[in-house]
Amino acid sequence: MVTIAIDAMGGDFGPEPIVKGCVQALKRKKFTPILVGKKDEILSLLPKSYRDKISIVDTHDVISMSDAATDAVKRKESTIYKAVELVKNGEAQGVVSAGHSGATMTLATLRLGRLEGVARPALVTLMPTRVGRRSVVLDVGANVDSKPEHLAQFAVMGGCYAEDVLGIKEPSIGLLANGEEDSKGNELTKATFKLLQGYRGFKGNVEGSDIFNGSCDVITCDGFVGNLVLKASEGVASTVSALIKDYIRKSPIAITGALLMRRVFKLLKKEIDYAEVGGAPLIGIKGCAIVSHGKSNAKAVENAIYQAIRYVDTGVNKHIEARIAELKQKEA
Repeated sequence: MVTIAIDAMGGDFGPEPIVKGCVQALKRKKFTPILVGKKDEILSLLPKSYRDKISIVDTHDVISMSDAATDAVKRKESTIYKAVELVKNGEAQGVVSAGHSGATMTLATLRLGRLEGVARPALVTLMPTRVGRRSVVLDVGANVDSKPEHLAQFAVMGGCYAEDVLGIKEPSIGLLANGEEDSKGNELTKATFKLLQGYRGFKGNVEGSDIFNGSCDVITCDGFVGNLVLKASEGVASTVSALIKDYIRKSPIAITGALLMRRVFKLLKKEIDYAEVGGAPLIGIKGCAIVSHGKSNAKAVENAIYQAIRYVDTGVNKHIEARIAELKQKEA
């Protein structure tokens, strides 16, 4: 049975949604959770019937959002440090945190280490598409400055993730650029293009619209561009949702139409809701780390736990190591 370490104090709303999400996950999935945080607070939120199903590691230090990510390396009594150490020591196979994302990524990289052959880990996000399945976008924030060999490895790791975790057979892989033509892009993407030419599933350059139209399964970019894409997408989704609500309130005709379209709106909200995904996996490290949104509610925490379990169960890390070795042989 998979054991997941969970930073119980991370996140904007304290331990309540994290404990609740953990309990909800236990109702639907068999796994062993270890909650790391203030024991008294955690126990006060845990139903008595679940206290024998959840282990607690008691610690009171919490890395706040205003702290520097590098501070986490020194604060060995912090919740996120102890949660990551559980994975490092083999007491858990994955870690989930809605706390300081930089601290989580820093500790996961330094304490767990990188997979064989991986130069840098990457943060993955899943975007909704018109064809009903999500596209894989990486890197979305782990690396602000990347080299061509890093982007090439991101593409390979994203392909493995799409294949193993999402169940996409022979996923297509694209390189995000300012046009589909081979000549498009900047120096970084042009050099990466050459490294990926001939690699399985690589279809060449893709544009921003390909993230959402379902024409490509894996979209590769550096962390600076990827984070801008992620934040812009979140902004567009929330703005569209707000505009729809405003128009409905202002127009009686729109209210009638909204009642008829209620199911459609419900499905749309589900597609763009970050809580449905749960978190972003940091791939390329030994073990599993899921970086959740600071505003995660119980549903988001629950789905982040499912994502961690699925990641561990698929054995995607071994697949990544094998494919990275193939890429290195190709480059040689």
